[in-house]
Amino acid sequence: MSTATRLRAVLADRLTEDGALADDQWSSAVRAVPRELFTGAYFTAVAGSIPTRYRPVREGEPGWLEGIYSDTTLITQLDGRTRPEDVTEGTVPGSPTSSSTLPSLVLRMWHQLGAEAGHRVLEIGTGTGYSTALGAHRFGDADLSSIEYDPVVGGAAAAALEAAGFAPRLIIGDGLRGDPEGRPYDRLIATCAVRYLPLPWLHQVRPGGRILVTLSGWSHANALALVEVTGPGRATGRFLPGCTSFMIARPHDQPPRPALALLPGEERPSRIDPAKLGDWTGGWVAQLAAPAAERMGAGAEQILWDVSTGSQARTAPDTNGGWRVTQRGPVRLWDRVERAVRLWQEAGEPHQEAFGITVSAAGQRVWLGTEDGPGWDLPI
Repeated sequence: MSTATRLRAVLADRLTEDGALADDQWSSAVRAVPRELFTGAYFTAVAGSIPTRYRPVREGEPGWLEGIYSDTTLITQLDGRTRPEDVTEGTVPGSPTSSSTLPSLVLRMWHQLGAEAGHRVLEIGTGTGYSTALGAHRFGDADLSSIEYDPVVGGAAAAALEAAGFAPRLIIGDGLRGDPEGRPYDRLIATCAVRYLPLPWLHQVRPGGRILVTLSGWSHANALALVEVTGPGRATGRFLPGCTSFMIARPHDQPPRPALALLPGEERPSRIDPAKLGDWTGGWVAQLAAPAAERMGAGAEQILWDVSTGSQARTAPDTNGGWRVTQRGPVRLWDRVERAVRLWQEAGEPHQEAFGITVSAAGQRVWLGTEDGPGWDLPI
């Protein structure tokens, strides 16, 4: 038995013990698909570096194969262009733009999608192709299509899939526009995050079909939603348990901005603890309330900045106890965040699974509790 085969078996056993592998067919896929074909080299973060720097791990280096078969996300591209192979020495800074998602999350999402034999499936975000290979092993090539935005990433994935013996339909293009041929699908799974559900998806998935996607935003808060298409351009669904995050799709990413300059404004006491924005769901609720704002800071010192309007909000501890907020600009960002967070607190600070989403001709609305409960419109 080769080292890679043994490590695949160890990974499959570990994922089975952790509950990520729920049936023998997915276990067979993990044991059969060679992840090293899809991540020949990858980056690891340098501990303690600020801003974060990354070290390339190349094929054959000590720990290379063990890293591939760990249940971790392997970063394969920085800043939309830098690959591990491009770094000849030392470490580099950057922002991750492509990766091989940790296997347990990939498998959990395939399970949550609820795809069955005979379903036509569209994957948004081929990435390295590892998730695509698992899906192709489980469902067959004929019923699986996958779209990748980056032609370099997509080309590497195509070569890896061919080397692994798989031949799903691969497309280079903007996955937010769906299949350019407009094929109908029974299931759609996205391995990137979006600010709202792209309308082409809601027309290419059949009524009764499902879409599994992570909703995110410019404050980098994430929530995984499973929605059922109820008709062309219409859907409803719920957010799922757990904490799932993905890189945001490039067309939905925040625009370039100048260096932050904190400017004077109107000051008042804050009605909420700013640290609540550091809570997984609390930060997401704040993002729903102020979707055009970028959030920075931590704990009691939070900064919200809406570049499009120049609006700002920043918080700090009050010397007399509590917290103070300073706001400026046409949009009172903290006012919006306060109202949303207080509604969430009045409901008992539930996890995201207490929320749902409705998509109709009127827009896309995330709601708390029930459809007629408090809610927030997504920024279409």
